[in-house]
Formats: sequence, C-alpha cells, structure tokens
Amino acid sequence: MYNTRHMPTRQEGRVSVEEHVVFGTGGGRDLHCDVFLPPEPGSDRTAILLVHGGGWLQGDRSQLRGYGILLARYGFVCVASEYRLSGEAVWPAQINDVKAALRWLRANADHYGVDPTKITVSGNSAGAHLALMLAGLADGELEGDGGHADASTDVAAVVAIYPPTQLRVGSHDDAIGLLLGGAVGREAEDAASPLSYVHAGYPPTMLVHGNADTVVPVEASFAMYRALVGAGAAVELHVFDGVPHAFDAAPDLGRQVADLIALFIDRKVRNPG
Repeated sequence: MYNTRHMPTRQEGRVSVEEHVVFGTGGGRDLHCDVFLPPEPGSDRTAILLVHGGGWLQGDRSQLRGYGILLARYGFVCVASEYRLSGEAVWPAQINDVKAALRWLRANADHYGVDPTKITVSGNSAGAHLALMLAGLADGELEGDGGHADASTDVAAVVAIYPPTQLRVGSHDDAIGLLLGGAVGREAEDAASPLSYVHAGYPPTMLVHGNADTVVPVEASFAMYRALVGAGAAVELHVFDGVPHAFDAAPDLGRQVADLIALFIDRKVRNPG
C-alpha cells in the first residue's frame, strides 16, 4: 500500500548565499558557482546541483537563483554552477565542467553539511540535457580537468525540465552544431545524447515539460520516459498543459515546479521509502 506523503516543511528565516565560489578550472580559467544554504543549520543534508539552460551558448547560473532560494527553504543545500558555453569551448567541455562542479560539491560535503551520498542534479533545457548526461555517465567517462579527481560523479537522482534528449545537428537553430563543433556524424550525436545512456541502474528521474513547447517538443521527455521505463529505471513525467519552453520563468509556475522538485527529492533521496 502506498503511504501518502506531505510536502517537506519550509524553513523560516533567511537563505544564505555564497557567490562567486571557485569550484575548479576549465580551459585554463576558474569556474564559479553560487551556494544557497538553508536558513537552519544542519548536517548530512541533501544537496542539489543546479545547471542552467540557454542552448549551451548563452545564459548563466543566475537564471537559477530563484530555484536556489526556493529549494534551500525546503532544507536542501543548492549549488548553481557555471560551465563553458559553446562559443568558448565545444563538447564535451560542458559536461566536464558540470562533473567538476559535482566533484567539488562532494569533496566539500562536510564543510556544507551535506551527505555525499545524497546529491541530486537538476537542470533546465540545455542544463537538463547536461543533468541527464551526468546521471547516465559512469565515473571516468568524459572527464576533464577541474580538480578533485578522486571524488565520484554519481548522483542520487536527477530532475530534467524540458530537456533535449536526442541531439541532432541542424536542430534548435543549429545550437547543437555549435555545441558539437560543426558537421559531425550520427555516432558523435548519439554519444552526446542522454537517450544513449539509459540503463536499469539509472538514478531516479523526474521529467517536467510543457506540451506547447516549440523549442524542445514534449516528445523529447516522452522518449526519455519510455526508454527509462523500458530499462526498468524509476522515472516520473509531469506535463504542463498549454505552456511553452521556459514556462517556469513565470513566478507561480516556477514555485509549482520547485514544489514538485522538493517532493520528488524528499521521496527518492532524503526520505526514501
């Protein structure tokens, strides 16, 4: 029998933010993140690595400040990290930088009162693609520089909000061509596609999409959902009716998605079972 669950409790008080924290290096320069700490102190807390969108060619970690604050109020330690955009470096620099952020977070788990076995990754759009890739890749795959090489890049769960799941050059105004470095073959496209890394041990996954999305059609999430179900992995899909890409930029919808994320991570990571 399924046990009914309640939303995790919001903490009163001020969320503390540490900005411009260096978590590693990429391409010979420092990479930065912002850390959002819950109002109440704690230890062995669940953490969420937040990865921004922007077609891999624009955007920055400040886009997810709202999620950092909202989710920190639920007691999660949140880290919004940057990664090199496609105008600076081509694939796989982006996933290497996200892996570096995760390794830094795990290496600093004691400092931030985090349980290193309870780290989730959440991303939007291009960041959701990177989150799904991070979840699917094994330790040692597509590793770059960045430091903390001995830290694991496993995640306990993944949240992907309107994610591209199968990359094809020429789509998304050729943002994928820019990401992959030009005209590449199907093998390279598939190697950068989350659908290629689905397996039975894939971390618990929550997919969120709008069915009026014309940038990344909702079928991308349906395809990932079907593949994960077929592999026997834990997955749920939330489809919002009549909303476009980046619909959660609207405050009311953003809060609703944050509530879904908090409940999902509480069920699957913080208080499973």
